[in-house]
Amino acid sequence: MTHIKRWLGHSVSVAAIAIGCTAASAQDGSVLVGLITKTDTNPFFVKMREGAAEKADELGVNFQAFAGKYDGDNDTQVTAVENLISAGAKGILMVASDTKAIVPTIQKARDAGILVIALDTPLDPFNAADATFATDNFEAGRLIGAWAKATMGDGAANAKIAFLDAHESQPTVDVLRDQGFMEGFGIDIMNPDRRGDETDERIVGHFMAGGSEVGGREGMETLLQKDFDLNVVYTINEPTAAGAWEALKAAGKDDGSVLITSVDGGCPGVRNVADGVIGATSMQFPLRMAAFGVEAVAQFAKDGTMPEVTEGLEFFDTGVTLVTDNPVEGIESITSTEALELCWG
Repeated sequence: MTHIKRWLGHSVSVAAIAIGCTAASAQDGSVLVGLITKTDTNPFFVKMREGAAEKADELGVNFQAFAGKYDGDNDTQVTAVENLISAGAKGILMVASDTKAIVPTIQKARDAGILVIALDTPLDPFNAADATFATDNFEAGRLIGAWAKATMGDGAANAKIAFLDAHESQPTVDVLRDQGFMEGFGIDIMNPDRRGDETDERIVGHFMAGGSEVGGREGMETLLQKDFDLNVVYTINEPTAAGAWEALKAAGKDDGSVLITSVDGGCPGVRNVADGVIGATSMQFPLRMAAFGVEAVAQFAKDGTMPEVTEGLEFFDTGVTLVTDNPVEGIESITSTEALELCWG
């Protein structure tokens, strides 16, 4: 198994958003931690920012948050890193919009003695950051795939599966979740770092839905035209799942004959589990992810200790939990009621 199979996978102007504490300068000797996310509007990143700010306040370190203007805005993220280098930051927590293009700038930060931790999305190459703190996205996909297979029972052998992915780029978090689902469902994934080379006849097709509700609806409409009898839907995230449901409902397929699965654990998605729209979702923990990152930077600033990785992995696993109101034997899960106490957004 390659490391890619086991690693994971939103904005404002370049000015930092000071959250919970004041900005630090290189001259005052204080510890400054910077968080850079893809945008500042996605609830996942809002919760991440909240977790980082709370932990920074608890530990008495200074904190600044930056974000791109849109998902994919590498230029703004580059400027944010450069600003943090100039400010004398001790650590940077990064959710990269472009995992390759940001690497030269990240190297400048590391050369300046700054600890760089990739959050949620690993850099390419993986070791371009000092550490990665993230969900095991392959495991997140595997859990919902295994749940779908067990729920269908004997019918899984003749399933018709639609995949609503995010973007064409590979390898990514998107690919990991997709491939994890396949392994959980019992599909030969061929090359674990690539999507689309599988030969299993149960796969109706892949549609790049962009991670949005609109894309989910368009993708579901397209794949229904390809095979109206599809009965399992994998979605990259819960907004995509919501869009898929609208298309299924419009087509008269909202009668429980189609299993929808997803990943994220946002509160709207968990409520969709409670309402029977999503059969099962894998919950991530962005607040915990960012809080752990701030702790790691504070420890590094104190005595030079580098972050550790989870045993058997090449990153620090911040956890994933299956959420469903229809549990199956052998797969640990929590209910939507329990998940509403833990969700974000």
